Amino acid sequence: MKIIVDAFGGDNAPGEIINASLLALYKHKTLKITLVGKADIIQDHLQGKKYDHARLDIFDARQVIGTDESPVEAIRTKKDSSIVRAIELLKEKPDEYSAVISAGSTGALLSAAVLKLGRIKGVVRPALTPLLPTAKGTPVMLADAGANMDIKPINILQFAVMANTYMTNVLGVKRPRVALLNVGVEDVKGNEFVRECFPLLKQMPINFVGNMEARDFLSGDYDIVLAEGFSGNVLLKSTEGACKMLMKEIKNVLMGSLRGKIGGLLIKKPLKQLLKRFDYEGLGGSVLLGTKGLVIKAHGSSKAKQFLSVIDQALEVGNANINKEIEKEIAKLSIERLEQKAQTSSQIEDGKKQEQLKKEKQQEVQTEPNTKEFEEELKKETLSQAKEGCIDVSEE
Repeated sequence: MKIIVDAFGGDNAPGEIINASLLALYKHKTLKITLVGKADIIQDHLQGKKYDHARLDIFDARQVIGTDESPVEAIRTKKDSSIVRAIELLKEKPDEYSAVISAGSTGALLSAAVLKLGRIKGVVRPALTPLLPTAKGTPVMLADAGANMDIKPINILQFAVMANTYMTNVLGVKRPRVALLNVGVEDVKGNEFVRECFPLLKQMPINFVGNMEARDFLSGDYDIVLAEGFSGNVLLKSTEGACKMLMKEIKNVLMGSLRGKIGGLLIKKPLKQLLKRFDYEGLGGSVLLGTKGLVIKAHGSSKAKQFLSVIDQALEVGNANINKEIEKEIAKLSIERLEQKAQTSSQIEDGKKQEQLKKEKQQEVQTEPNTKEFEEELKKETLSQAKEGCIDVSEE
C-alpha cells in the first residue's frame, strides 16, 4: 500500500511528520510513502537517517497553507501548497495511492478534498469523524466534528450510515449503538432540527438507541454520536479541554507538595493505566467520510507517536475498502420512505394514545356519581330533617 503524507502540515512539521513516516516504514515492511512539501528541507531532515529509499518518495510543493488563512481562498491562490498537491496526487493516481494524511489546516484539507476529489455517489455532505477513548475502553465516533455547520436531516441520516459502516467494517463492532446529541434523553427534547431527525433515525436499519446528553459522551455506552458540525465541534473541543485541564490539575496536586509526591508514588501504576486508557493519541485521526478518496486529518499538534497511529489507521481503513461499502449503504437510504414510515408510526402511536384516553374517559364516567340521583336524594334527606325539626328550611 502507498500513502501520501503532507510533510508541512501541523505545529511540529516537518520534523515530527518525517520521523513518524520513517517509523511507519520500519513498522510496515510493504508500505510506501510519498512526502509532499519543500523537497530541500525534507532532504535535510532525512540526512543521516536510515530508511529504505525505494519506499520513500518526495513530491516538491513550495507553499504552505496556514491555519489562519481562509480555506477556499488559500486553495485557490496557493495551488503549489502541500495540501493541494497531496489531494491532487490522490485524485490523479487513485490506483496507486490509498490515502492522504495531513495535520495541517482542517478547513483547507476538507475544502480541497470535497472540491477536488468529489463526493461518493449519493453522499450530500462528507463528515469529519474523530474517535475518542471512553470509560469502558471502547472508542466512540463523533459524526460530524465540524465539517458542516448548517445541515438538514438527510445529512444526519447519511452521517449515521457512513459512521455505522466504518465502525462495522473497520473496527468490527457488531450493531454499533448510535445516539443523537441532545439537551436531554427524552424523545421530545431538543430544537426543531433534532426533533425532526429523531423519528427518522428510529426508522433506519441501525441500532439507534435515542438521545444522548453531552455529559455521557465518554461513558462507553455509545459507539457513534451524531451531531451537526457546530455542536459536534463544541462537544469535541470542550471534552478535550476538560480532560487536559483535569490531567494538568492532578499533576499539579501530586507534584505540589511532599505529601502529594509520596501519594503519587503510591498510585503511580494505576494512574498510568488510567492515562493510557484515555490516551486519544493511539486512536488515529479524523477520517473524512464521504469523499471519493480516503482523507484523514491528524491532530494539529501531532508528534511522531500520534502521527504514526494515523498512518496505522490509514492502512486499516484502506484494507477495509470502506468507500465501496459506504456507496452501497447510501444507495439503500431513502428519506421519503423513512418519512412515510415515521408518519405511519406516529399515526399508530397517536391512535394508541387516543384509544387510551377514550378508555380512561369511559372509566371516569362509570365511576362518577349520578348527579341527578344525588340531588334527589339530598332533597329528600333535607325535607325529612326539616319535618323532624332538625333544620329550618323556611324563607326569611
